[in-house]
Amino acid sequence: MSEPRLKSVLCSSPAGLHRMAYKEWGDPANARVLVCVHGVTRVSGDFDALARALSDRYRVVCPDVVGRGRSDRLRDPGLYVIPQYVADMVTLVARVTANGDDEGVHWFGTSMGGLIGIALASLEGSPIRRMVINDIGPVLDPAAMARIGDYIGQEIRFKTFDDGVTYVRMVSAPFGPHSDAEWDKLARDVLVQQPDGHWVLHYDLNLAAPFKALTPGQAARDQERLWAAYDAIRCPTLLVRGEQSDLLSRATAEEMARRGPRPTLAEIAGVGHAPTFVQPAQIALAREFLTG
Repeated sequence: MSEPRLKSVLCSSPAGLHRMAYKEWGDPANARVLVCVHGVTRVSGDFDALARALSDRYRVVCPDVVGRGRSDRLRDPGLYVIPQYVADMVTLVARVTANGDDEGVHWFGTSMGGLIGIALASLEGSPIRRMVINDIGPVLDPAAMARIGDYIGQEIRFKTFDDGVTYVRMVSAPFGPHSDAEWDKLARDVLVQQPDGHWVLHYDLNLAAPFKALTPGQAARDQERLWAAYDAIRCPTLLVRGEQSDLLSRATAEEMARRGPRPTLAEIAGVGHAPTFVQPAQIALAREFLTG
């Protein structure tokens, strides 16, 4: 199958109801489901290449996490946090596995999507049977978090699409080397044109609210909870690290390899945060692990 089906699912939060959009690739009757979840300011389109490549084995489901892309924005920006995202994913998984044989799902999570996966996989009765954590862990470097928080809330408008591509290439340089066509695709996925002709990034600027509210004490408590969640995971896990990543240090990755699910650790040379898995060698790495 070369094109996805565009769908949505109704989710709830303490502030009310919202719709989460998702792409679905492959045979709609396939009970083998792979859920792919993107990073903090990215969208479901990040996984088009991976989903197309794996749709021969899976029904691949790629959501726009609430506040991004085609999904609704939350009424309360304070709810742009991992517990809310986990609740939304439980609703999504229930939807896409409703006609299955309780096989659960496989999970691919990049950055924020990896944190959501860690939290969901740690729960008793979790539907995650096999998981890829892409360049994230329980220890979040304060400088890297500050860097992310600084640019998330900036309202940036581009006169032309090419100006937007230039910006995306600049802030996403840690993704590593990509062709011009790949950069164009990575930019096109997260840029949307406004009625006045300008281009903007396709997410709610209020995503920055939880970053701005984060205190050192809260960060320490969050890290403690993340380690506890990670240590509770029992499904087979692949941990991927960009060799130059500033969000997942080598020391943290090596500690993760000794704890919790004791994952296989793979490091991708010449890449920072985070590997995009649009290139054949990276896709092959994911396929080999996920399909066993």
